[in-house]
Amino acid sequence: MLQQVERVREEALAELKQVRDTAGLEAWRVRYLGRKSTLMQAFSRIKEVPSEERPAVGRRINEIRDELTQAYEAKREALQREALQQELAKRLDVTLPGRPFSPGRVHPSTRTIRRILQIFSEMGFQVFRSREVELDEYNFQLLNIPPHHPARDMQDTFYVDTGSEGDTYPVVLRTHTSPGQIHAMRFYASLNPDNPPPIRVVLPGMCFRYEQITARSEIQFTQIEGLVVGRHVRFSDLKGTLSDWARRMFGPRVRTRFRASHFPFTEPSAEMDVECFLCGGEGCSVCKYTGWLEILGCGMVHPTVLRNGGYDPEKYTGFAFGMGPERITMLLHHIQDIRYFWANDLRFLQQFE
Repeated sequence: MLQQVERVREEALAELKQVRDTAGLEAWRVRYLGRKSTLMQAFSRIKEVPSEERPAVGRRINEIRDELTQAYEAKREALQREALQQELAKRLDVTLPGRPFSPGRVHPSTRTIRRILQIFSEMGFQVFRSREVELDEYNFQLLNIPPHHPARDMQDTFYVDTGSEGDTYPVVLRTHTSPGQIHAMRFYASLNPDNPPPIRVVLPGMCFRYEQITARSEIQFTQIEGLVVGRHVRFSDLKGTLSDWARRMFGPRVRTRFRASHFPFTEPSAEMDVECFLCGGEGCSVCKYTGWLEILGCGMVHPTVLRNGGYDPEKYTGFAFGMGPERITMLLHHIQDIRYFWANDLRFLQQFE
């Protein structure tokens, strides 16, 4: 019996080398591995072998079956690869031009941030970064917004950790970049507590608010905070700095105006408008036919905020401002939906070279 199955093995392996298609391979499988094949029939004839030889005979038949099965699988994979290569060869037209690679581009919001920071750097400001996950203490309380202050209703907050019962400092995702004012003032005040140095910084970063997503609002957005602290800093310095920035940003002939407003961390407070650079002040859908575009909020730093930052409000004054690069980008490029900035739609992003 062993001689017979050995001959079957040699015959099967030799014939397998001659197989050229899947139909022939299937016929080979049925012939040598099918239920009626000589090899499979040998299992039922083991009882004819003397008992002392049965283990060796059975083991050898199993080895031959496994060997032929592995050879079959290898041949099947080889035929599949060959068929795939032939199919690809039929589809491939080497005379066609290659597919162009699209180069990466800087995100439009990032482009605006870089331009804003470049202008302020030219004006003597330093870039100061602060964390996105903040304590309620820095995000609200040190900015003159104590618990239950009505101003908190303007900023629906993501709470990372509400803390234990009675804990007055839960952890939040910052709702604005203004907490960076406290970090910056405390850093500079630590350099010389008796006579803190003047400050002139801008603080870019991501902010988060729990809001309904619409064409005009998102749950995440970028802001750029500005802070100037020193002796004899006046509101006229604020107006001059921001007006000069607007001329560098939007053009030397752009006009600006300031309107009274209210923010808990500045007093007095204002909002700054620029003349609509799309219609030249004549009125259009972007400026809602007013001829003016609101671009930022600003004001003189509140004495309480100065004190919380380590600066004596009897000796130091300062001004702060905050602007949204997405809003400025929307105004510059007449973008109607803020959701485009975070949708990662290449049709939108590839418009900005």
